[in-house]
Amino acid sequence: MDGGKDNVDGTGGGMLDGWKRSGLSNVNSHCSLAEMDGYDMSKLRTKSKLNSERQRSYDERSLSELTSGLSKCLEGYEYAYSPGRASAYSPGSCEWNSFEPHPIFVDAWEALRRCLVNFRGQPVGTIAACDHASEEVLNYDQVFVRDFVPSAMAFLMNGEPDIVKNFLLKTLQLQGWEKKVDRFKLGEGAMPASFKVLHDPVRKTDTIAADFGESAIGRVAPVDSGFWWIILLRAYTKSTGDLSLAETPDCQRGMKLILTLCLSEGFDTFPTLLCADGCSMIDRRMGIYGYPIEIQALFFMALRSALVMLKHDDEGRDFIERIVRRLHALSFHMRSYFWLDFQQLNDIYRYKTEEYSHTAVNKFNVIPDSIPDWLFDFMPGRGGYFVGNVSPARMDFRWFALGNCVAILSSLATPDQASAIMDLLEARWDELVGEMPIKICYPALDGHEWRIVTGCDPKNTRWSYHNGGSWPVLLWLLTAACIKIGRPQIARRAIDIAESRLLKDSWPEYYDGKLGRYIGKQARKYQTWSIAGYLVAKMMLEDPSTLGMISLEEDKLMKPIIRRSSSWTC
Repeated sequence: MDGGKDNVDGTGGGMLDGWKRSGLSNVNSHCSLAEMDGYDMSKLRTKSKLNSERQRSYDERSLSELTSGLSKCLEGYEYAYSPGRASAYSPGSCEWNSFEPHPIFVDAWEALRRCLVNFRGQPVGTIAACDHASEEVLNYDQVFVRDFVPSAMAFLMNGEPDIVKNFLLKTLQLQGWEKKVDRFKLGEGAMPASFKVLHDPVRKTDTIAADFGESAIGRVAPVDSGFWWIILLRAYTKSTGDLSLAETPDCQRGMKLILTLCLSEGFDTFPTLLCADGCSMIDRRMGIYGYPIEIQALFFMALRSALVMLKHDDEGRDFIERIVRRLHALSFHMRSYFWLDFQQLNDIYRYKTEEYSHTAVNKFNVIPDSIPDWLFDFMPGRGGYFVGNVSPARMDFRWFALGNCVAILSSLATPDQASAIMDLLEARWDELVGEMPIKICYPALDGHEWRIVTGCDPKNTRWSYHNGGSWPVLLWLLTAACIKIGRPQIARRAIDIAESRLLKDSWPEYYDGKLGRYIGKQARKYQTWSIAGYLVAKMMLEDPSTLGMISLEEDKLMKPIIRRSSSWTC
């Protein structure tokens, strides 16, 4: 396919070997969610023989060990690591004797292994796509940080943590590189968007070339890479029970450098992060500049993940204090101003404008006439979601899948809000899922709005790519969110739809059309995170205990915000 084919380790084995390496023990899909109180995987798998002190979870530590001054603030947070696991499926509380894998499952594992990249004999990630039929390689032969996350989850669930550990250490090493775009130097904590392994067959050497945004379309640094790195580090630790990696000086320093970028004080009046367009999964101009929900939800989740992994020395204590303050401010802000349901929509519809002073209800001076017509029919009587963006005089009412799913998993969404998001999904199934899960955003930009917002982007035409396209990779986040709130039947329905198409269509990157019926016009085939997203969704549905790697429980101190409709006019 491309110049990156030498980067791929093709050791996948035959179907039986792939079956074995996939961890396909006998699986029962009917485990009770009630049996998984707290989603602590240590309750559902055989205890490992780790040192008893290393098995001690952060849940069991008294918060006075963190800092006496913060004991009240930190009491509600999850401090949980679980002991290691030998394989993806272990007996636990379920009977593992009834699961017959779908044929697509075996093919998916073989395809994923073909995408492995080796550096000096060790696997360090997976390339973005193995589309041998494509003439243009572009950067699809690179290892992307965000793209590797579902692959990493699959390998962790399959009892292959070394690949993930290698990736975490290699990207951490790249973080220390000098990062410049033209004559401007990026922040020290910035993580790369991607890296490429270069093999020299003559000298028999391997080198790495990293991209921090200087080669990306639009030259935008990836804000989400650092957050995904922290989240993945916690997932690795939860899955293996190995605290030693997160506690190394290098990992501690890496986390602190990322946090320093995010927690620095400036001119901001909001706890949310101000971002440029194209800084996340939606890496092209799509009008998400400002305070996009995807970044805010990942920011929240990364802060909570870092909180459980930072050491409690003097420097760590300072970061913990800053994280706690930011988390409380961020959760209040997001739950108060980003949340939209029928009642809140009616309130905004009746907002007064040009309010002055601290008593203003319409704090962002949102003009009611800016509410798009489609929203009044789209919003069901039951249901709600976090809107795409909120900033002065601007509210982006679009629905974004990744941000809302991560809001559920991180417990940025309250239990009621999480249930409302799923209510919306069920009520608007045709619009948000259709014939291929799931819409990256809804609705699509079209006409004059598309020309202004995207700059006439020929790739982001209506109902295509980032502009209302359907992305199979999001299936794993949807499944995790469904399991967390006790609605696995929604995930099973979505997975059944995906299974009917993905293998037959050669694992496309995305689908086009209002219902997601057509393979994307520029979609790569054998897109790695489409493959991995399906695998993780399937394995997580069959073994819900694995949810603990990516889910954080609610902080009891972050109370739901109760608002009265004081903005209504008489």
